Amino acid sequence: MKVVVSIGGSVLAPDLEPDRVRAYADVIEGLVANGHRVGVVVGGGTVARDYITTARDLGANEMQLDQLGIGVTRLNAQLLIAAMGEQAAPTPPENYEDAGTAMHRGDVPVMGGVTPAQTTDAVSAVLAEYVNADLLVYATSVPGVFSADPNEHEDATRFAEMTPDELVDIIADIEMEAGSNAPVDLLAAKVIQRANLRAIVLDGTEPERVASAIDDDEHDGTEIRPGGDR
Repeated sequence: MKVVVSIGGSVLAPDLEPDRVRAYADVIEGLVANGHRVGVVVGGGTVARDYITTARDLGANEMQLDQLGIGVTRLNAQLLIAAMGEQAAPTPPENYEDAGTAMHRGDVPVMGGVTPAQTTDAVSAVLAEYVNADLLVYATSVPGVFSADPNEHEDATRFAEMTPDELVDIIADIEMEAGSNAPVDLLAAKVIQRANLRAIVLDGTEPERVASAIDDDEHDGTEIRPGGDR
């Protein structure tokens, strides 16, 4: 199976502790050993937000802040590359063509951000579309997609399964609420809809959950199931 795994920066390296990074490296290497072709995209997390906050206070504009965030995502990607050794492509690919080429030759590309104004949520979806992935997994700090932001609404319920169209509608509603946090952003949801991708959004604080979702089709997250033929 061809899989793209999106790992939030706060999930991969919440305190820059090496054990979590090594655990994710073990999971990715295990997926490859089980016959999967894997691409990885890593977010910036708390470290990126801290840098962006400081840079904004220093007068940086939004383009500069985006570039700073991309730099941090690539640093996080290099942490995972270091943990994986020869299994991974040696540097984070900076475009989808290079990532696809790495997957084709059997290496694991570990990407960060690509371009300003585009989150790694969207990068993951575009990479999955580009390589015709069978599955896109978002390893986040939340256990799936909810009917509303669970931090703002106590009665928010988690969806076990939904369509790409339903995902776009839910994410659009959540993002309209000021300060709310969606599990993936709207652009990513629209790419999933456009490409008719199968995707899973799950709590990735335990890396083994990613392996279970891919190898055994067992998870407690939200599955986005495409409709019709792909």
